[in-house]
Amino acid sequence: MKVLIDIPDNEANFGMKVLKSLTFIKTAKPLTDNGVKLWEQLKEAAEEVRLHKQGKLKLKTAQELLNEL
Repeated sequence: MKVLIDIPDNEANFGMKVLKSLTFIKTAKPLTDNGVKLWEQLKEAAEEVRLHKQGKLKLKTAQELLNEL
């Protein structure tokens, strides 16, 4: 299982030490700023797909996207 934990910057070093000291933690590594942005964009995209499947959101077709270019 993977878990995303949000730790304040001023506590990040201590938080990472604690996580790495736990024997059942396989890896603990911080996300870069770009990684955080990508994660947020992926969450937003997944939510839009979920809403579309429920019929609560109309997404653009591929043709509509191409026409914007």
